[in-house]
Amino acid sequence: MMKEKVVSKGRETFFGGTFVGLAWLLTVCIAVQTLLAGLALFRDGSMWRSHVMFVHIFEIVPLLMLIAGFAGSMAARYKWSSLALLLLVFAQYFTANVPAAGALHPVMAIFMFWLSVETARAARRSLRRGKETGA
Repeated sequence: MMKEKVVSKGRETFFGGTFVGLAWLLTVCIAVQTLLAGLALFRDGSMWRSHVMFVHIFEIVPLLMLIAGFAGSMAARYKWSSLALLLLVFAQYFTANVPAAGALHPVMAIFMFWLSVETARAARRSLRRGKETGA
């Protein structure tokens, strides 16, 4: 019975750490994506291609976060945040391809950045608290 608890705790720590790493990766990717849009707008219009292509590199990250959240038995708030980020990625495709919704695209990017930062910070604190208390 004790061995099962140790294995379970190790799995939770591994996937919790993976979740935090993915959340920070997503944050960096959103910042880079925003930089690419800025370069396309203010420097070189050919950068739009990079902006469009780069999303395909990181669009799966929120899904991986969601999987890690379940595998690591993380609190529901982290799973919900991952799902919200995943849905926001899909919504970004919508706003990018429907002219009437285009003005929401950069606003949603700001919200995605904020949510990914807050999710990463909170999950990191939660993981550290678990290590400190031995829970």
